[in-house]
Amino acid sequence: MGRAGVTHGIEEFANRGGVVHRDGTAHIEDGDGVGGGGSGRNTAIVRSNYLTPEGVAFYDRSLDLYNSMAQDLNLNVMFSRRGHLTLAHTDSALRTMHWRADVNKLQGIDSSVIDPQEVKKQAPSLDVSSDTRYPILGALHHPPGGIVRHDAVVWGYARGADHYGIHIIQETEV
Repeated sequence: MGRAGVTHGIEEFANRGGVVHRDGTAHIEDGDGVGGGGSGRNTAIVRSNYLTPEGVAFYDRSLDLYNSMAQDLNLNVMFSRRGHLTLAHTDSALRTMHWRADVNKLQGIDSSVIDPQEVKKQAPSLDVSSDTRYPILGALHHPPGGIVRHDAVVWGYARGADHYGIHIIQETEV
């Protein structure tokens, strides 16, 4: 098998369609190993409440894909739609939350700005009093948002690659 690789591990493998050799075999070289790069340490939040129509559409489709990901990858990625709050601590942040909510609504995304009392109902452990160092003035509430075990997603893709005969060569610099 000839030597080939991609520069950013599993993430780039998906983007570039993998490295396929003349004999039909494929492989990927990953300098850190499965789950060792950005994919294994990035946020576990899954949401579609972004600011541009293009971003909203892209992330909303991505959010929908998580519904069947566990079945598709044959691995529990622990996806759970629990809702998402983006807190606003300044007037300018609150204005941005209103702007984002408006963009989201125009794109058919369930998002709204809620006041501190509603934040308290959604997340009882938060201090919404006005005498704190950074008082919560409101929040962008996104009920479809959720969480996922990002490392489980990476391992699920790795297992899927193996199922299709793709060899992942770990701890190999490209």
